[in-house]
Amino acid sequence: MYRPILATLAFILSRDKKNVLLIHRNKRSDDQHLGKYNGLGGKMEPGEDVISCVQREVAEEAGIVCKKVQLRGTVSWPGFGSSGEDWFGFIFLLEDFSGENFLENEEGELHWKPVAELDSLPMWEGDKYFLPLVFDDNPLPFHGVMPYSNGRPESWHFSR
Repeated sequence: MYRPILATLAFILSRDKKNVLLIHRNKRSDDQHLGKYNGLGGKMEPGEDVISCVQREVAEEAGIVCKKVQLRGTVSWPGFGSSGEDWFGFIFLLEDFSGENFLENEEGELHWKPVAELDSLPMWEGDKYFLPLVFDDNPLPFHGVMPYSNGRPESWHFSR
């Protein structure tokens, strides 16, 4: 039975649209994401919709307020969790915000990185498949499936 953990993942663009705010997960030795760069986000709470979740997570993790939130797609990650849990993520692009971002939080340091150089950062291996879809000009959201086994993607396909 498929009962995924629901989560949001946000990629926040700089005002000039050339950089994206990422977290470098480097604070907790027990972190499944240790050493990797990632967008901001996390698990949905009971009674929370996806927009409220991404707004809360971004405020908690980066200290900024989302003003323009765009759903770019969804990804189903069967077997992604550290114990083989299934995850389902709502992937957002944030093109407008207010406030100044934190420099770090309890999970790691926050950095503005060039969008054009994301493929050179230590990230989840599977991110290279869906990240281009987050930043492309196609107005349609993507919906993908990326099964994981032993911490690695087994395949990837998506529809728009």
